Amino acid sequence: MKVLEELLKGVDIFEQTGPSAIEVSAICFDTREEIIPQSVFVAIRGTKVDGHDFIDTAIEKGAIAVVCDEIPENAAKGVTYIKVESTNLSLPIMCHNFYDNPSNILKVVGVTGTNGKTTIATLLYQLFEGSGKKSALLSTVECKIGDKVYPATHTTPDPLRLAKMMNEAVSYGAEYVFMEVSSHALDQGRVEGINFRAAIFTNLTLDHLDYHKTFENYRDAKKILFDNLSRNSVAIINTDDENGQYMVRDTKAKVVTVSNKSTSDYMYKVVDMNMDNMELLVNNNTFSLNLVGQYNATNFVEVLATAKELGLDLEEIKNISSSLSGARGRLEKIVSKSGVYGIVDYAHTPDALSNVLGTILEIKKEDQNIITVVGCGGDRDKTKRPVMAKVAFEKSNYTVFTSDNPRSEDPETIIDDMLSDLPKGSPKYERVTDRREAIKRAVSLAKSGDIVLVAGKGHEEYQEINGVKNHFSDKEEIEKVFGL
Repeated sequence: MKVLEELLKGVDIFEQTGPSAIEVSAICFDTREEIIPQSVFVAIRGTKVDGHDFIDTAIEKGAIAVVCDEIPENAAKGVTYIKVESTNLSLPIMCHNFYDNPSNILKVVGVTGTNGKTTIATLLYQLFEGSGKKSALLSTVECKIGDKVYPATHTTPDPLRLAKMMNEAVSYGAEYVFMEVSSHALDQGRVEGINFRAAIFTNLTLDHLDYHKTFENYRDAKKILFDNLSRNSVAIINTDDENGQYMVRDTKAKVVTVSNKSTSDYMYKVVDMNMDNMELLVNNNTFSLNLVGQYNATNFVEVLATAKELGLDLEEIKNISSSLSGARGRLEKIVSKSGVYGIVDYAHTPDALSNVLGTILEIKKEDQNIITVVGCGGDRDKTKRPVMAKVAFEKSNYTVFTSDNPRSEDPETIIDDMLSDLPKGSPKYERVTDRREAIKRAVSLAKSGDIVLVAGKGHEEYQEINGVKNHFSDKEEIEKVFGL
């Protein structure tokens, strides 16, 4: 139990009816979930549903206090109503107050950008755990606290789940939390109330314009993370991306730069790379990694810079780095008995797909063909569909265009959008709408040594069709066709 007025510390209150010196048992914000008796209900205005429409339902289910943007005209007797400037911004502050502000105890590191967030958060988690420092991971793939692994529902969890998991991390004895921070979470205020010790910017390319509408809105949402850093924090940025310096234009934090093109705090270059690993030179120090790709080189150097800023010893980082394995569904390799390489990758933006294919082109042998299986998600930014298709078409020997997560859209229409700018009748591609059949088709075209890239879903173990999530794993499907 917590006293309501304690939960409201840091919240801008405009109006109040009823006492706030009352004990509440929980914070609730979704009437579809269980409303705990004697709880406080926070009415959130979402993109599709307005929580204010469910205030009466929450009260009927046992809520004794309501935090809202507007107090209803038919306010219920015996219920405390708190009118605030923004329930979206108030909810996370209240959640962290409820759990005694765990981020003031933990060292929280946030990673934002279009691509690389999951890999960086995962590598940091592996590195710090490997050095004996208890840590927690909150990523798109999974959330890990000690021996417990929780499925990830969003890139950044909702404020209540986020505060609860951070509190659990404190109970576990964790010193660090490494988490992905999405543009949606920043725009919706989901990470308000979190004291970030460090923030990392990876890169920025076109994505999520279905939500943000313009690239500038998307970019500025990312910038919020750096604007809110304290003077005791550090911002690590990739200056090879033109948006890197923009992110830290107004930050109070110490800025640390990473680049392989210009003078920076951490300058690096790839010395050697093959299908299995690469060697990096960073500020005259050599690192051997079980990772491949120029973009993974950048990811690792940002990990290195962060680890150094947080106090890890360089030699210790060197020793551990050779055992780091990256995130599930990111350039994940499966080899058939006949020598065909299958690669599963989450690349679902033009830039990410270009990076993955560019990496494969750079390290493959001349007689190895690249056969790509790719689709685009439904109910998402349509502008990237023909761009994704063009990238696959130009950088692959052959492409099988297929369904991704069509959601509520017709998958045939999505593929039509993808193929709109490609030459009709080209012998370099075909369409196989069923994703399982598309993977089978791609593998049937491959000879020993060829590379079958299945892109777009990565770690996901479902395919969403007409609002229903059906079990589907790209990795499992490749393994079935390979007979593994």
